[in-house]
Amino acid sequence: MKFDKVLSIETSCDDTSIAIVKSDGFVLAQSSANQDLYHKDYGGIVPEIAGRNHSIQLLPLIESCLQKANLEWSDIPGIAVTNRPGLMGSLLVGVITAKTLALAKNIPYIGINHLEGHLLAPFLCDDRYKPPSGFNYPYVALAVSGGHSQIYLVKGFGEYQILGKTIDDAAGEAFDKFAKMVGLGFPGGAIVDKMAKEGDIKKYNYPRPMIKDKTINMSFSGLKAAAKRQIEKLSIAEIKSECVHLCASYQEAIVDVLIAKLNLAVNQVGAISGVVLTGGVSANSRLRNRAEEWASQNNLTLAVPPIRYCTDNAAMIGYAGVQRLNLGEFSEQSLAPSPKVYPGDFHV
Repeated sequence: MKFDKVLSIETSCDDTSIAIVKSDGFVLAQSSANQDLYHKDYGGIVPEIAGRNHSIQLLPLIESCLQKANLEWSDIPGIAVTNRPGLMGSLLVGVITAKTLALAKNIPYIGINHLEGHLLAPFLCDDRYKPPSGFNYPYVALAVSGGHSQIYLVKGFGEYQILGKTIDDAAGEAFDKFAKMVGLGFPGGAIVDKMAKEGDIKKYNYPRPMIKDKTINMSFSGLKAAAKRQIEKLSIAEIKSECVHLCASYQEAIVDVLIAKLNLAVNQVGAISGVVLTGGVSANSRLRNRAEEWASQNNLTLAVPPIRYCTDNAAMIGYAGVQRLNLGEFSEQSLAPSPKVYPGDFHV
């Protein structure tokens, strides 16, 4: 059996997303909901609240997505769902929903690694976006989000090698913790990006941990600690007046490290013409601009999916899922969510 499309479910953290994706990567429809307002007062994501909201939002979003695509359940031959890695309570809601629908509709389903979805996001397309001309395997991918910061060599579908990763905090976590330090609230990354546009990137000299290290691994905990020490020296009034400069200088340090490590990865791999920037932090405007400049200077084809396909979304899960279903892979009803990747998902 060949699958021309799937309905996909993404609930790995706090974003609930449903999509219908064709086998060629065309996104027929996507319906998503975030939970920022529910977690804002807590300064971070509360797993129990995230899981509860997924259970409320999921079925209405599925109906919305089917309506957007003008499809019925009889038009859906298969289901893809994120089952790893992520928050267990959030994953559980998505996996149980997928398993139940697969039974009720008598169609196959497949559990997908959330990170694989991010790595394949540049192959998505719709009426407003398509991948760069000639973009294909192999390529180097920088996947940066609140929970992950890794650089991969993507040799082909299902062939992923980890070249380097953060040894402590993820870049997105470093952004969010900094935003909390200066009183910008949650989620912090987007607010820091906005504030930084008005600031001086050289006003504060923050460290760039491991930037000269010859491995592709990264570290952001030392930068976060340095920022904390700097902020503690300032009064509340000074933090307010200096906030744009603090944000710009801190953001620049993170971006410097990410670009340096991406450059090192490309040089070590060699014979690579394509590079991907993906994950929630790839929405950062400074990172996008710097990556574009770097890629242009090095004659590299840079693929950066639009923000709707960079943050946690079901379209990327659907693309990975329809490919695996067409390879004859299916999940059993015994499939369980996992907070970690499976052994063998990635090579080191």
